[in-house]
Amino acid sequence: MSPTSPFKAFFEAHTPDYRPYEEFYKTLHANPEVSWREVETAEAIANRLSQISPHLQITRGIEGTGLIAVMRNGLGRTVLLRADMDALPVEELTGLEYASKKRVEDADGSMQPVMHACGHDMHVTALLAATETLILGRTQWSGTLVCLFQPAEESGNGARRMIEDGLYDKHGCPIPDILLGQHVSPRKSGHTDTRPGPLMAGVDEMKIIVYGRGGHASMPHMSVDPIVLASHIVVRLQTIVSREVTPGSLAVVTVASLHSGKAINVISDHATIELSIRSVDSEARDSIIGAIKRIVEAECNASDSPRDPVFEVVSSIPAMYNDPNTTHTINRSFSAHFGHQNRNPACEIVPASEDFSHLATAVGKPYCFWFFGGHDTSDWEERAKANRLDAAPSLHSALFAPAIQPTLSIGAEALVVAAMTMFSDYANGSDGQGVAVPRA
Repeated sequence: MSPTSPFKAFFEAHTPDYRPYEEFYKTLHANPEVSWREVETAEAIANRLSQISPHLQITRGIEGTGLIAVMRNGLGRTVLLRADMDALPVEELTGLEYASKKRVEDADGSMQPVMHACGHDMHVTALLAATETLILGRTQWSGTLVCLFQPAEESGNGARRMIEDGLYDKHGCPIPDILLGQHVSPRKSGHTDTRPGPLMAGVDEMKIIVYGRGGHASMPHMSVDPIVLASHIVVRLQTIVSREVTPGSLAVVTVASLHSGKAINVISDHATIELSIRSVDSEARDSIIGAIKRIVEAECNASDSPRDPVFEVVSSIPAMYNDPNTTHTINRSFSAHFGHQNRNPACEIVPASEDFSHLATAVGKPYCFWFFGGHDTSDWEERAKANRLDAAPSLHSALFAPAIQPTLSIGAEALVVAAMTMFSDYANGSDGQGVAVPRA
């Protein structure tokens, strides 16, 4: 916190004891749950919310495990704060005393390890701490606060399915004027980053089936080998970004899996290719997908494939585009509160994707999303001196583990500062520089 932060007195008066939240975080981290199975996580969140304040209206069971907590605190804007809560099928290798040792049964009946390798446990805990802070200081702002805890961000459809289940009608979530979200990052703990306009890439996940003519492994001349066909496709797909996308534009085409055959002495009759495609605008997306289809069809023709290929878009998340006015306003407040630790405008467009924007675009409202660093400060500085930052554990790594503090307090403060900046009394009480100033 900057010594001159306009929020300094607010946090000194209303910040809750973080020790219970640190223990809550450790419990979540040790007990992760994969997408659509966040039953115990949702239960723990609801219990904590009920302890925070009787003024919170809690609605559970939104598309299964999703939930919201609403506090109406007089006239003003409705501000929605969101945290995702699912984990990943990754075996944790951090060695922490609270490391996950959980395993769950997958769709095939096999047991898979589970880990909070993307920091969603930190997102949940920070939002809970921010909720308590805002409620403790509720005489200092007015409006409606909505805290949304979302399942299945990793599957790419959690936000959309909450909306389809009636988030804004059947379940009574007030239509927000502004939506705010954040994500812990592998950068040094204490820093915040965002940018107006394009922030994160959109992603399309595509499955392609190409066909051959099966046969005996000893008689390839009597077959059409789909593995050879698929291999040519994989190699040729690498030319899309390097030779068809404007240099400097953000685009990624990754072949994530290639499957064909089950027996060592049989040439299969088909191969399945699965792709992850990243882009930042609809024109680039259409161009890349068009190039993929052109290459696949041409290689099938070259290999004399007996059937046309099958293309299936498994999931699609649009690129994230921060509302410029909202983001500039929040960035000013972040800079005033965090000082040099707010890296405006250093944030680059991130090739990863997030489904948070669905919550805003479904009701045509502006949003702002940002990142806050989670890597241990001393370790980060040692790595920087040794020029080893590229080896720091990243998101989705089995070694990713945010330093609990100051990551938790920064994440909670960022949500509070952003929310209070957006509430009507704070926006109207600007100091003339667009920075929120708590009323006396």
